[in-house]
Amino acid sequence: MKTTIRRISEATGFSAATISNALNRKKGVNPRTAEEIFKTASEMGYLQAAQQRKIHFVMYRTNGLITDDTPFFTMMMDGFQSECRRRGYDMVINYLDRRAADFKSQLDVLLEDRDSLVALMGAELMDQDLHYFSRARCRIVTLDYWSEDLPYSGIITNNSESARTAVNYLVEKGHRRLGYLRGDFRIKAFKLREAGYRAALAEQGIPYDPGYTVTVSTTMDGAYRDMLAYLKKKPGLADAYFADNDMIALGCMKALQECGIQIPGDVSLIGFDDLPFCDIVSPGLTSLRVPKQELGQMAVRRLLDIVEEGMDTKTQTLVSTRFVERDSVSDANGSDTIQYGAAMGSS
Repeated sequence: MKTTIRRISEATGFSAATISNALNRKKGVNPRTAEEIFKTASEMGYLQAAQQRKIHFVMYRTNGLITDDTPFFTMMMDGFQSECRRRGYDMVINYLDRRAADFKSQLDVLLEDRDSLVALMGAELMDQDLHYFSRARCRIVTLDYWSEDLPYSGIITNNSESARTAVNYLVEKGHRRLGYLRGDFRIKAFKLREAGYRAALAEQGIPYDPGYTVTVSTTMDGAYRDMLAYLKKKPGLADAYFADNDMIALGCMKALQECGIQIPGDVSLIGFDDLPFCDIVSPGLTSLRVPKQELGQMAVRRLLDIVEEGMDTKTQTLVSTRFVERDSVSDANGSDTIQYGAAMGSS
C-alpha cells in the first residue's frame, strides 16, 4: 500500500495538517514532533518517494493552433507554478507535440515513471488520442479536458453553461438575429460551447440559422483573414455574434471594423476567456472570464490530494466563468437590462 500523509497521521497520532507542515519544514511545528514525524515517514518509505518533489505541467499539442500565441496558458502556468512553490514542489514544463519525430519516445519516458505527477494540459487533446494515455503509470490530472474513457480526474471550464449565459445576455439586450464565430479546429471545449449556444437559442425560441455561423481560423491573424474573405462576399450579417474565444472575436472585430462595420453599432460581439487584450481594444470586448491562474492552482491541489492524502477517486470539476461586460454589445432595447454574474458550475 502506498504511504500517504493520512497513513503517517494514523501511525503517529498527529493531524494530517501537522504532518504536512512538518514534512514541508514550515514554522510552528514543535521540533520533537517534527523529528518523530520524519522518523516515522522515513520508516514507512515516504521520504524516499518525496525526494522527487516535482510536478510536471505537460502541454499537449496537436498542431499548436490553440496553445500557441495566446497568454491564456501562460497565465495558467503562473498559477500552477505559484501553487507548486507554496507546497514545496518544483514545476517542470514538458511539451508533447504529436507532430514531433520523437513524440512516442518522449511520451513513454513521461508515462512510465510511477513517481511522476502530471498535470496534462489537454486543450488540444482529441478523443482519438486517448489511447496514448490509457496505459500511463504516473499520476495524471487533466486540465481543460475530461473524458469518461480516461481513468483520471479532470478540471474544466463550464463551457456549455457559459455559452448559454452569453446568448441569454444578448437576448436580454434585445438581439434576436444571433450568430456564431466558430473555430475551424474543433477542440472539445469549442464543441461544448457550440452545444451551449444552440441550447440557449432553442430555449429562447430562436431558430438556429447556419447562415449566421462563420467558420474561421482559431488564431487572431487567421480569424482576421478569414473574416475579411467572408465579408467580401457581402453576406447578411447577424446583429450579434458569440465567438468560441477571444482570439477569434478580436480577429473578426478587426476585419469588421476595416470593412466599415461599427462595433457595437452595427454588430455586437462576445468573446470567451477574457484575455488582457479585451481591455486594450476599442471598443473593449465583452467576454466570459475563465479563472486561468486558479485552474493551474487547482491542478496542483488535486494531484497532491492523490499522492499525499490517497484521494484517488476520479472526479470532474466544472469551473465557473464570470461575465465581464464592456462596450462591444449594444442595447437594442433602448433601456437598462439585468446585470450578469457567474455562469454556474459544479464539482
